[in-house]
Amino acid sequence: MAVRLGPDYALNLTPFSVPESFMAQQKTYWHLLQQRRMPTEYEIVTSKLLCYTGEGFTGKRFELDVPLLDWYKRFQQESPLTCSSWENFRDPRETTYTKYTEIQRDKEIFVDGILEEIDSSGYDGQLSPRWLHVLSRVVAPLRYPGHGLQMLASYVGQMAPSGRIVITATLQAGDEMRRVQRIAYRVRQLQHLYRGFASDSKARWQTDMLWQPLRIAIEKLLICYDWGESFVGLNLVLKPLMDEMFMNYLSELALREGDHLLGQVFYSLNEDCRWHREWSQVLARMVIEDNPRNSHTIQGWIEKWHPVAARALQAFAPLFEGKSEDAQMAPLEGVTRKIDKYYREYLSSMGLQPSTSVALLS
Repeated sequence: MAVRLGPDYALNLTPFSVPESFMAQQKTYWHLLQQRRMPTEYEIVTSKLLCYTGEGFTGKRFELDVPLLDWYKRFQQESPLTCSSWENFRDPRETTYTKYTEIQRDKEIFVDGILEEIDSSGYDGQLSPRWLHVLSRVVAPLRYPGHGLQMLASYVGQMAPSGRIVITATLQAGDEMRRVQRIAYRVRQLQHLYRGFASDSKARWQTDMLWQPLRIAIEKLLICYDWGESFVGLNLVLKPLMDEMFMNYLSELALREGDHLLGQVFYSLNEDCRWHREWSQVLARMVIEDNPRNSHTIQGWIEKWHPVAARALQAFAPLFEGKSEDAQMAPLEGVTRKIDKYYREYLSSMGLQPSTSVALLS
């Protein structure tokens, strides 16, 4: 016989009357129960991971007073970039480690196919001496700033006040290593045919005037310890400009010079860069909406780092303008104007703007 319960029954439930399966769920997903639905895999594996921020499972700070505590206090907790709850950030791609490996597996299969075609077709023997010089001076040394971007992303991930930001920044660092490795593989392919090709890459990175403004920019960012400023300097200033120039317009230059397969490799790498920009946009919009004063803070950091980044990219302008003395090519029309327009639109999408003290690549 069915038993009909009165309307007040639910108010008198004791812990012992809750089904055992529900209690198991409550213990596992207690911090997500307010959603009143089954949490997604992304929510489960990325929520409240940091035990020392006050928003993790324990809500405790560091247990011991060690030097590391002061570092996190100064450069994470006391950062001018604030938020009422960093746990509100959500990666637009909802990237978990499993999803990341699945996405990158397909990309790597694509790039592997391109590199195998290069090996089997005699492709490199058809490249012009002029373009080989550009590959040696511009593409091969790109491994070194790539390592710098990887270290910067790793630091943002180390210092970020939310597990979800930690995850996105850490996977971004992995993407930077992918870029370094693929460029290194491409260099090695060329070395098989052209003995000594790009053997001076490290020296170029350290001494070639083409690279010194970018080296200065990266090294200055590497000693920027406030996690918020490091994030802004990297993901809202230097990196989007670098990615647009090298992954997009250098690819166009390669296509025009007959190296269409390099453009396809860079296209795949640029897919990673687009995700980096997307999650950075989401984070910037979130903190500005949470606290309008953050807009002023971020804008101040853009004013600081944009001139540094602009000088770094100005050094490469002659390459695209057909004015490079050692590898003269017809100009790729409108590159500097397009990069400037792209960057303004990128910042505008977050209610921000480039530094008023510099015009990019002018």
